[in-house]
Amino acid sequence: MSDQTATADIESRLEGHRVELTGYCYRMLGSAFEAEDAVQDTLVRAWRNFEKFEGRSSLRSWLYRIATNVCLDMLNAGNKRARPVDLTGPTPLARAALNPLPENTWLEPMPDGRILPSVADPAEAAVARESVRLAFVAALQHLPPKQRAVLILREVLAWKASEVAELLETSVASVNSALQRARATLADRENPTAVTADPLDEEQRKLLDRYVAAFEGYDMAALTALLHEDAVMTMPPFDLWLQGHADITGFMRTIGASCEGSRLVATAANGTPAFAHYKPDPDGPGFVPWAVQVIDISEGSVTGMHCFLDTPRWFPLFGLPDHLDADAV
Repeated sequence: MSDQTATADIESRLEGHRVELTGYCYRMLGSAFEAEDAVQDTLVRAWRNFEKFEGRSSLRSWLYRIATNVCLDMLNAGNKRARPVDLTGPTPLARAALNPLPENTWLEPMPDGRILPSVADPAEAAVARESVRLAFVAALQHLPPKQRAVLILREVLAWKASEVAELLETSVASVNSALQRARATLADRENPTAVTADPLDEEQRKLLDRYVAAFEGYDMAALTALLHEDAVMTMPPFDLWLQGHADITGFMRTIGASCEGSRLVATAANGTPAFAHYKPDPDGPGFVPWAVQVIDISEGSVTGMHCFLDTPRWFPLFGLPDHLDADAV
């Protein structure tokens, strides 16, 4: 095998693990861009040290060891990402104000295609999707970094305790103890999750169709009928979050009134339905990016509208156009 062929073979083998490693690093870090940086660092380190890889473990295990060390190094800075609902109580509509916080405050959305590898086992696929929900990833941020790694490796990726112990260079007893503490921490936190089928069932598709029609028509009565009475709306980078359909639709009629006439384009993020939200272009015909909406649905209702407004970052990540022509929607 020529050097060029050998190089291409190594690159292909490493690249084949990118998606699952990105999912792992995203769960660890809570940031789309930090996760991709961590994976790139992992693959570069693996490439540079490939000749030292002796095959005593699988290539996959070796890459996870490197990725874990990269993430633990990044987490030593102490940053813990959150959702608005993790920082404050809901804001009554009468006191609603848009106060931005720094980018590194927030848990970030992630396109499904970058973090969910194709798997044949439906049960395994369901676990993968549940474990990238915004609520679950937010809950992980409350765990110390090594507990976070143990929980993800054991509960999400189904590694054996002995495999995790070898990766973390610790004992099986320490791994089991860390897992027990991690489970207890998550159990103490309210962690409602979206309940969506994969693929969406007929009822869920119809619910989302009605949501799109109500939002694009700016029909607050129709939207109210779709929202759970305790539904929440968040809008990072603003710390404001609203709870209940009265405050959500009231906000949309007032501070958010410029969203009237918007268009929604379907995408997918964090294992749940999502939409690219385009507002009417104030400078001419067509529509311009406004938000990526990640939608939680449960038991026939919309329970969460999570609107990520930093579109110069999110739309390229999701592969979304930066303008919609008026005749294209």
